Amino acid sequence: MSKVGKQEITIPETVKITLDGREVRVNGPKGELFLKLENGISVETKNNILKVSRKNDNRHLRAMHGSTRALIANMILGATEGFEKILEIEGTGYRAKMEGQILELSLGFSHPIKFKAKEGVELIVEGQNVIKIKGIDKQLVGQTAAKIRAIKPPEPYKGKGIRYQGEIVKRKVGKAGKTEAEA
Repeated sequence: MSKVGKQEITIPETVKITLDGREVRVNGPKGELFLKLENGISVETKNNILKVSRKNDNRHLRAMHGSTRALIANMILGATEGFEKILEIEGTGYRAKMEGQILELSLGFSHPIKFKAKEGVELIVEGQNVIKIKGIDKQLVGQTAAKIRAIKPPEPYKGKGIRYQGEIVKRKVGKAGKTEAEA
């Protein structure tokens, strides 16, 4: 039995879960999410407790058992509290600003980079160097943060670029200059 899959999920009072055939819908104060279940995985609710089970010990079903339980738990958490990722921009002249729904990044390229987030993700710029990414879908928030970071990841010599808040960039030593003995 999967260590994660066998754990029960307590459903908060503010969340409504609907099981419709092979689909699980989670409706909460922040919004609605749905997940299509794998064949052989079943979900049942009883007294505000949700339990995920599998039909047999097939290798694929064993893998999907814990994953399905974690996805449903993240859906419940997203529908109640939401998820947030924070990116920091570091470098002289590097900055971000919002123009309506479009994030405009100045990152040392010859032109500003314009980034439009997908539906369900909210971008907020604080100051000129902090970007907050908020949403109810954990995967979508993380993917959006990774796409923005990939535009200019932190480089190892000066540490310039876009990084996650709290990310430690291992710095390298630059080239050594000529000494008097070599000249």
